[in-house]
Amino acid sequence: MPVEFLTDVQAAAYSRFIVPPSLAELERFFFLDDSDKALVNKRRGDHNRLGFSLQLGTVRLKGSFLADPLDVSTEMIDFVAGQLGVAYPSCLKAYGEREKTRLEHQWEIAGEYGYRDFPAVEAQMVKWVDDRAGNTGDGPKALFDGAVVWLRERRVLLPGVTILARLIAQVRDAAMQRLWDVMASMLTAEQARLVERLLEVPEGGRVSDLERLRKAPRPPSGRNMVKPLDRVAELAGLGGCPYVFRQGFGRIFFKFFEPLIVGRS
Repeated sequence: MPVEFLTDVQAAAYSRFIVPPSLAELERFFFLDDSDKALVNKRRGDHNRLGFSLQLGTVRLKGSFLADPLDVSTEMIDFVAGQLGVAYPSCLKAYGEREKTRLEHQWEIAGEYGYRDFPAVEAQMVKWVDDRAGNTGDGPKALFDGAVVWLRERRVLLPGVTILARLIAQVRDAAMQRLWDVMASMLTAEQARLVERLLEVPEGGRVSDLERLRKAPRPPSGRNMVKPLDRVAELAGLGGCPYVFRQGFGRIFFKFFEPLIVGRS
């Protein structure tokens, strides 16, 4: 399974802000309560208080710190500055002058708010992805998004996007292979032969039955509405469907064969 299931925009959005957060996101992740302000006010200088607060809101929303903590929108800066009573938000520029300060603030935030590094929970997350892949048949993008939410909810600092994407792809590959091995073992020799015939091009035909089933009935009409039902019957004729459903794989079986029924690639 290749890991190029994320677009360039999706990969970039993983580790930085492509668009400014919504007002709802600002109010949820960048709002500073009394305990937050008590920690923030230990900083010396408005630029440090503002920078520390932005890093705190960023890790809450993104699940990781930005490589450049100043790579934030004006809306974010103004929202936090208003809470801190910082009259001149432009002072934030001074926050980037000392890299050690930025890193020290990240370590302090992680310690105070209980953020952990990814290796501490990697095995747990792999099991979660494996279970979800095997139970739902979800694609790599859905599993990736789910894993990001899983990690953020547990206050785990996200690993690099390539690291997580490759791990998700590997775990899903293994889960799908096990699933297909189980499903294949349920078929009799005759049923397996019928499934293999889907790949053959019938005499006088131009495409295989598999390719024919992948194309949607069109244009929309009353007659064409019946065709997906005919496809269900055709697939049921392979002989394995009822047995698969009895074994509890019905939802996953349908998820994989749905494109053939409704004509989607």
